[in-house]
Amino acid sequence: MNTYLVIKCLHILSSVLLAGTGFGTAFYLFFANRSGSIAAQAVVARLVVKADLWFTTPAIIIQPLSGIWLATTAGWPLTAPWLMLSIGLYLLAGACWLPVVWLQLRLSDMAQQAVATSQPLPALYWRYARRWESLGYPAFIAVVGVFYLMVNKPALWG
Repeated sequence: MNTYLVIKCLHILSSVLLAGTGFGTAFYLFFANRSGSIAAQAVVARLVVKADLWFTTPAIIIQPLSGIWLATTAGWPLTAPWLMLSIGLYLLAGACWLPVVWLQLRLSDMAQQAVATSQPLPALYWRYARRWESLGYPAFIAVVGVFYLMVNKPALWG
């Protein structure tokens, strides 16, 4: 069995899991927040938190470990421009994701509380939802950029 191909497959699968879970959960919470149903928001927000714990977090750990191993094994210097930009975009996405995790936990808690008490969502929920959404856009663009760079490995500078 070729170790390089096994790690490469793991790297690709974890990237798909990372992007797919991120985009999928964002899609559902985005539209649940516009549904007018606090119960739907509570369920979706709770599941988004679980998906991040079960799928996104392991993929976030696997990606740099497998990526650096693949690059060094293949003979790509970590200073290759496409690789440096990929790492930078990955770090940007991560910098967006960390506050998103905290926001998702708060959104879930507030939605669960609103359902349990039959109260409307507080104004803070909607402020946090806007912040959550605004962090998603640069993270999405960064992940798309990483995919482009990984596939094409363009000569960028130097």
